[in-house]
Order: sequence, then structure tokens, then C-alpha cells
Amino acid sequence: MKGKKIVVGVTGGIAAYKTAELVRLLTKADALVQVAMTSNACRFVTPMTFEALTGSRVIYDMMRQEGPDMEHITWGQEADLIIVAPATANFIAKMALGIGDDFLSTMLLAATAKVLVCPSMNTRMFLNPAVQNNIILLKERGITVMEPGKGELACRTTGPGRLPEPFEIVELAHSMLTLPDLSGLNILVTAGPTVEPIDPVRFISNRSSGKMGYAIAKAARRRGAAVTLVSGPTALTPPFGVNFHPVKTAEEMKQAVFDKYTGCDIIIKAAAVADYRPREFAGQKIKKGADTLSIDLVRNPDILSELGKLKRKSSCILVGFAAETEDLFLNARKKLQEKNLDMIVANDVSRSDAGFETDTNIVKMIFSDGSIEESQLMSKDEVADLILERSKSLFEMANS
Repeated sequence: MKGKKIVVGVTGGIAAYKTAELVRLLTKADALVQVAMTSNACRFVTPMTFEALTGSRVIYDMMRQEGPDMEHITWGQEADLIIVAPATANFIAKMALGIGDDFLSTMLLAATAKVLVCPSMNTRMFLNPAVQNNIILLKERGITVMEPGKGELACRTTGPGRLPEPFEIVELAHSMLTLPDLSGLNILVTAGPTVEPIDPVRFISNRSSGKMGYAIAKAARRRGAAVTLVSGPTALTPPFGVNFHPVKTAEEMKQAVFDKYTGCDIIIKAAAVADYRPREFAGQKIKKGADTLSIDLVRNPDILSELGKLKRKSSCILVGFAAETEDLFLNARKKLQEKNLDMIVANDVSRSDAGFETDTNIVKMIFSDGSIEESQLMSKDEVADLILERSKSLFEMANS
């Protein structure tokens, strides 16, 4: 989103206070943000708030445009995207009927940019046939209308009509500004650790944060793929728009993966699955006693190996990960060959700037044909796009 020009239109609804967080997130993503407000929006949030967040002048009065430029025309034609959030029932009606009686509505009439409308209103208002018909009209004209959230509203009713969370709006905006080069592909991603219980209090696990797998799922969704994310326990919020399946143990992850396997074009196994689990689960907390305690461990299912065997009968691209602390290349290449993978992403988790729990990564991608590609130190979002780019190329070659 870096360098993209985005106009945020704010209309007069109580959810306008959420738009400040939306603008902050867009600015944090290095977008160039301008804000236009209706006069009623200024009753809920002051223009000064958005000027402080963007560092740019906010326009809320048609007659206070500055200089010779006709900003009600240039803003909508120079922007990459216009987001109206919140969009009230009144403003949606004006858009549907082509009414231009203030700066924001007039700008939208002249706009050539993509438009994202985020409705926010009372449930009965949202479900009113007149509002629904107006939304249908907007969609028919190529405008993207985001489904409102459901829950408790400011009017103390419950149902659809909540402004979507700002991070969800940002994710949809990302998708609208990203080339959908993975459109039509079904991608399954696994992420995070698994936990293997010892007793009701304790378990065996590992240091995986899930950040790499979640970054891959998020990037694939932005690029147009239908994404299923199977994740062990993490502190992360599931990416917007993915089909999310939380699991805990390796057995649960295996079940979820094979339930979703059919129809997948690309599978990326970024999860750190526990290799062993306790043979027996103690139904009650194990009390402290002797100086030592022995726990008998048994092997967990090797999900990646089982997928590799199935791959012989399909054109699905299978990508694995190898988290190593020594002999990175040798161990990763052995895993690639033994598990019948198309590509393995290897990283040295002993580094302080890569691997578990970090926001950056440096990886070595090893392919089944013997070729190798090593990345520079990148953010995990950048590494995710690189992995998806190589996975897409492998899929195209396999299906050419």
C-alpha cells in the first residue's frame, strides 16, 4: 500500500470515531491519505483529529476549497481508492441517486478511482428494502460494498449494521489495490505450533508464533486466492477473509488438513508440528514429588510425509518448511526428498533476526529440481509474497 493515494470519506454516523483508527492504520501502511467529511460527520469527530493523523488538510465545506484546483474533481481522479466509512443510509441513498450536494458526494460523482463503501447504521435501517435496493444499485455500478459487522449497536439493538473493524477495512483495501494474480487458486496454509497435553495443566509445545504462516495466508488472500488457514494456538488475529480452522494437537491438525485437502492447488505447511506427544494423558494434575519425572513419548503423525505420498496422484504443489539450528542445507534437502516436496523453505532459527517470534526472516528456498534461491533479510510479509510467487510458478509449470 506504500505510496497509494487513498481518500477516506467520513459521513455523519456514531461509528465515525472508528474512522480515526482506520486512517491511522492506512497511514501506518505508508498510504498517502486525505480525508473528506460531511458537515454532520464534523459533529462526531473534528477535522483537526484527521489533520493530526494525516498531516494534510481536511475538506468538509464545498466552498472552502483552496487555490485554483477544483479539488472536488481532482481528489477522486488522482486517488487510487476512495473509502467511505462510515457510510450512513442517507449517504448511500445520495450515492445511488447521483446527488451531489456537498464536497464528498460531488467528489464521488466525478471520481475515477475504485470505491469501497462501508455501511454503518441501525439494523432495521440496514435491512430496509430501500437501503438494500440502493446497495444493489451501487454494486451493479462496480462499487465494492463491504458487509457490515453483526453485534451490539450504539442504539442498543443487536444485529447487522456495525462498521467493520478498521483492520478488516484495511485488509479489503489492500486486496482492492493488489494485483489478483492468485485468483482462482485454492491455497491451504498451516501455521503456529501444536500443543500436546501432559495433564490438565501442562503440555509440550514449541516457540512457533505463527507469524510466517499467517503472513502467507494474508498475502495469498490479498492476491485473490481462496485461502484456508489451519492454525495451532497463537496470539494472532486470523487474517480477514480466510477460512480459519483453529486446532490444538497434531492429531487435530492432521484431521483438519485432510478434511480440506481435496481441491487444493497449493499447500504450504508452515506449522511447527510437535514430533512427539505423551503416550498417556494424566486426567488429574501431576503433583510434585520425586526429584525426577519421566514421561514416555510416542511419535506424532507426519502430516507432511503423508501429503507427499498423496501428491503423487495429483498436481497439487506441496511446500514445506525446515526450521534448523545446524546443517541447514543438508537437513532441508533431505526433508525435501524424503517427503516428496516441490519446494522447502529453510531458515536458521538460531538467528536473532529470523525464525520463531520475529517479524523478519531470511530463508533458503530449495526446489525439487535441485535449484536453490536465498532471500535477503526481509519482513515476513515480504517473504510471504516471495514464497507465493515461487509456488505460483511451480503450479503453472506443473499445469502447463
